[in-house]
Amino acid sequence: MKERLVSLADARFGSRPDSVVDLAADGSTRQYYRLAWRGAGEGARTVIGAIGPDHEENRAFLSFAGALRGAGLPVPEIFAADEEAGAWLEEDLGDETLFAALSAARAAAGTPARPGAEAFPAAIVPLYRRVLEVLPRFQVEGYRAVDFDLAYPRHAFDQQSIRWDLNYFKYHFLKLANVPFNEQRLEDDFARLTGYLLEAPADTFLYRDFQSRNVMIRGGAPWFIDFQGGRRGAPHYDVASLLYDAKAAIPAALRAELLEHYLGALEPLYPAARDRERFRRLFTGFVLARLMQALGAYGYRGFYERKRRFLESVPHAARNLEHLLAAGLPLAVPELERVFRRIVERWGQGASEAGAAAAPVAGLTVLVRSFSYRDGIPADTEGHGGGFVFDCRALPNPHHVPELRELTGLDPAVAAYLERSAEAQAFFAGAVSLVDAHVERWLERGFGSLTVAFGCTGGRHRSVYFAARLAAHLAERHPRVALRVTHAKI
Repeated sequence: MKERLVSLADARFGSRPDSVVDLAADGSTRQYYRLAWRGAGEGARTVIGAIGPDHEENRAFLSFAGALRGAGLPVPEIFAADEEAGAWLEEDLGDETLFAALSAARAAAGTPARPGAEAFPAAIVPLYRRVLEVLPRFQVEGYRAVDFDLAYPRHAFDQQSIRWDLNYFKYHFLKLANVPFNEQRLEDDFARLTGYLLEAPADTFLYRDFQSRNVMIRGGAPWFIDFQGGRRGAPHYDVASLLYDAKAAIPAALRAELLEHYLGALEPLYPAARDRERFRRLFTGFVLARLMQALGAYGYRGFYERKRRFLESVPHAARNLEHLLAAGLPLAVPELERVFRRIVERWGQGASEAGAAAAPVAGLTVLVRSFSYRDGIPADTEGHGGGFVFDCRALPNPHHVPELRELTGLDPAVAAYLERSAEAQAFFAGAVSLVDAHVERWLERGFGSLTVAFGCTGGRHRSVYFAARLAAHLAERHPRVALRVTHAKI
């Protein structure tokens, strides 16, 4: 299948890529690769190759991608596809997700996400606002553009779709986690909640998995991926997905502010949103539905597939449920409320410590550094000499671009310049592969520290960009690892 991607690339771009690097897919059954050409000028490029085992899901994604892109929405361009083989090539949007940017900002400020903690990096709030300004366009303009006959596995978030999600919660979380409940009373509450959700008009494009890991940040702007589960539905669901994204741990006051910001962007496109009181009332029901769907996913991936990192999100979800219970549920669902309280009792009590979630109090610390080779390779400060030093000097240098010279690797324009370089992307992919393997081994052996340094000529552009990008990657990929980031020249 990897060779099929290479053949697609050769046919589309006129030459075989110089490298093909595996990319992590976490909970997805799809496989992703970064294909890179190290030519000069227009010959230098990277693209993402994807292989999906589900042909109907692939068909939905490819159709939606073309329709949404045609409507002017920021989604990746599809360069070539072999639907029979389940393979396609799409635009490379880089590696920084909204969640990675949030995690890196928290790591830099020394405020890791903790269930119940109110700290949230101020620098990330404008990014969330921008995302919520684009979401209404997906919902309204996307609704007019996509072919819902191709939606998979369901054309709409209707009664059947809702009940699938509620049963996912029951069978993959409650039963696998041994949370007691009365089956008949729970089913009665499911019926009441389903009827409540169906009061909302299902006349927008429902993205379905609109959360911080599916928002890419490129050049400081949000781009959007993984919309293959889209269908007709109510606008409440997607904004609930983003604002109640478990590990993002958005404080309640900020969440309310962001909801109002979203409604302000939605109203000109969708007049029904002008009745904000009704929108907010129904919104809470969709929050409950999304939290249950997410808990079902955590249970399936964590308890059944034994991917323990998915269970790290459960305390955050429990904290969200605790807030909703304190505010009062929007309808009477007594058995479901009892179930929620049992979840809060079991997983919410450790919220202040956040030990099971994301607080790296002890264990491995990774020191990520940038430096200038003019000053020499920095001395080992950890006392063991373990780690990597990556030389960025052979890569394209933003210093030679007049409008970039006074900027640093933390500026979006410099990031965009380096992200356009296939050579730079291949370099980073190789570095990440080495560091990820080392982090896993260090964790297994119980080591306390690892140093990763990037050096370039002046220490302000390339080295800073790669250090910051690696820190964002590590914050997302290894949430229990503590991070320290230092830049010698900025």
